[in-house]
Amino acid sequence: MTRTVAAVDCGTNSVRLLVLRRDSDGAVTELTRQTRLARLGQGVDATGEFHPDALARTFAVLDEYAGIVAGYKVDDVRFVATSAARDVKNRDVFEAGVRQRLGVGVDVISGEEEARLSSSGVLSGVNSPRPTLIFDIGGGSTELVVVAGDGAIASAVSLDIGAVRIKERFLRTEPPTGAEQDAARSFINLQLDGAGTDFVSVASAIGVAGTVTSVAADHLRLERYSREAVHQSVLSLAVIDEANQRWLGQTTDEIAANPLLPPLRAAVIAAGSMILAEIVRRVPTAEAIVSETDILDGIAKELLG
Repeated sequence: MTRTVAAVDCGTNSVRLLVLRRDSDGAVTELTRQTRLARLGQGVDATGEFHPDALARTFAVLDEYAGIVAGYKVDDVRFVATSAARDVKNRDVFEAGVRQRLGVGVDVISGEEEARLSSSGVLSGVNSPRPTLIFDIGGGSTELVVVAGDGAIASAVSLDIGAVRIKERFLRTEPPTGAEQDAARSFINLQLDGAGTDFVSVASAIGVAGTVTSVAADHLRLERYSREAVHQSVLSLAVIDEANQRWLGQTTDEIAANPLLPPLRAAVIAAGSMILAEIVRRVPTAEAIVSETDILDGIAKELLG
């Protein structure tokens, strides 16, 4: 029996869609994969509420996705929301808008569930030496998962450091001042120090999400984004530090001159790459493998059963 499912991952900065079909012989086909930047988490760290402009941008994306989902006649849809949606006071407005457009509720998952789904999705597409550190740098939070040699999750934690959160809390000047950079880096390292993650024991590290893939695309000097080129590429700490220092010295408009870094990504890439650098600095290999399979794949494949 053929089954078609759609997974939506609504994060602090991006909204992504994946539609998979499993045929009667068990073969799984990716029908479409879409990413749109909406920055739902705009101002959430300061106000505790979704900004009307952020909701409008997100709902516009969901209107588009609703048409795509309808066209594929999917059997099941799961809408997962992460960091930005966990503690906001006006979540009911967001949930009503999602249900109106997609006909499903909002599944606001915990950091631990986010870590589990992310690691499941990553390991479906990347093989690397174990123990493996899998990290997901989002807009509002960063998940750190260590997978042991037997495939079991040795540790998992969700930290309140993300590209949007660090940008809005610390890097307010364009470009950010040295004092702002020092304060952001200190906060990031304080969070990493308290994560309970055994960084020194890992044999490899795998990074996912927009910050990591953007750094990879920049390093590869791509003229047009290529998922295939980015997937399983390797970023050294030296490459990450160079990109981070370059972006910290530029304004958002200057960063956005790169067509691979649209304004909503350009605005937070310096903050995101700072988090990336501090994670990779703690890993014995001083490098990270880039994965294009992530939490979205984990959600969709779990829906298929």
